[in-house]
Formats: sequence, structure tokens, C-alpha cells
Amino acid sequence: MPFLRRPACELHYEVTGEGPALVFAHGLGGNHLSWWQQVPHFAPRYTCVTFSHRGFGWSREEPGGPGAAAFVDDLAALVDHLGLPEVCLVAQSMGGWTCLGYALRTPGRVRALVMASTFGSVTDPEIDALLLHRGLGHLFAAGLDPAVGARMAREQPALCYLYHQIGALNRDLDRAAVLGQLVTLGTTVASALAALEMPVLCLLGEEDAVIPPQTVAVLAARIPGARLARVPEAGHSVYFERATTFNRLLDEFLAGV
Repeated sequence: MPFLRRPACELHYEVTGEGPALVFAHGLGGNHLSWWQQVPHFAPRYTCVTFSHRGFGWSREEPGGPGAAAFVDDLAALVDHLGLPEVCLVAQSMGGWTCLGYALRTPGRVRALVMASTFGSVTDPEIDALLLHRGLGHLFAAGLDPAVGARMAREQPALCYLYHQIGALNRDLDRAAVLGQLVTLGTTVASALAALEMPVLCLLGEEDAVIPPQTVAVLAARIPGARLARVPEAGHSVYFERATTFNRLLDEFLAGV
């Protein structure tokens, strides 16, 4: 089981397959195992790199560590450690902070960027206004995880169960603390997105209760040349809930980069 020593953390990662590097960055409810439906699909043609952010899965962080503030540095160190000259980044939700930060810092090493169910660290008046009208109360009242959503819980209970079992590996995680850090790190102004000269795909689930779908559409509109893909009958975790569609959209996007 490979680990990369980082300040206050042993970062767990896995490498599967051969070909151009495809790096997956999971969201708040997941870890490296979240991509179990993507790695077998892409590994015959890509070098798939999965990892657990510090504090998630087997990437244990020491008390007092920097937490989310080190996510971008951790990804940069991992890419260097693996000797990858360029990477395609696939970000889910929280992973958007990591991948967008890396793409802005090191654009020459990012061949393509996928922002799924996320606006990353972008601060924008239109996005902020949409977040104010986000309603999660009905899901909490029904005992549902917003990242799973009502449809997956109803139509795919086994998948819903697996999602929660994967997330349960994050046993020492302080979710509220990570969320607070992500809010604080939301300082990327829209004008900075002009530096993203690589192909970008923004992908949303039309029933997303966590990240309002229109916020992802706003992100796509702010990035010159970005593509936008909408997935119907899907919530926040399109990669998990509608893996066949997610993989197809990613295949089509990567074929053109």
C-alpha cells in the first residue's frame, strides 16, 4: 500500500493501468475508493491515479495539521513523486478546490480539467446568490444524505449503502472543520480563470442538492472555451449514481484532448 510522506500526513495513493495520466480527486463524502466504477473502465487506456486527501481514508493527518489548506500542495507533491510530466484532472465536489488550485498554479502540466458537481474555490456574486437559495432541510428531515440524494436512495439502495460504507472509512474526519476551511479558501476570482488554457469540462447533475446545478453552469461560463454537460435524473454524485453516463462523457471529452 503506497504512501507519500507529507508534512503532518502520510498521503495514501494508488496507481492502476497504463497510458496518459488520469488523476481523480474525490469529494467530502469519499476517498480513493470512491472511483471504483471509473478505474476499471479507464485503466486499460490510462494510468489512473487515485488518492485520499489528507484526513480521509488511509491518509491520516497528525493533530494540528493544515488540513484542506495543504490539498493543492499535496497534489503537486504526488504528481512530482510519480514523475508525471502532465496530467488530466478529474475533480468531484471538494476535489474541485484541489484540482482547480493545481491547474491555476501549474497550467503547463495539466492536459485537461474536469470539474464535476463543483465550482471549486471560485468566489462569484452569481454563485454566492445561488448558494443562498440552496435548500437541504427536506433531505435532512427525511434522514437522507444530500450527497446521495432522494433518487439514489430510492432507486439504488445498494449503491447508497456502498456510498456510506466508503465514507465510513473517514473515521477521524471533522467534516465541519473541512467545510469551514473550504469556505475560507474560496478566494479565486472569476478573472483568474482566464489562465485555464487547457480543455475544461464542467459536469453537473440536474438534481444536485449540495452544489446547485446552476453554479456549475456559471463556472463553465466564466472559463473561456469550457464545455458544460448536464446529466438528468442525477444528484450530487453523478460519478457514483450514473457511472455509465459519467464515464461516457469523460471518454468523449478526453478523446478530444
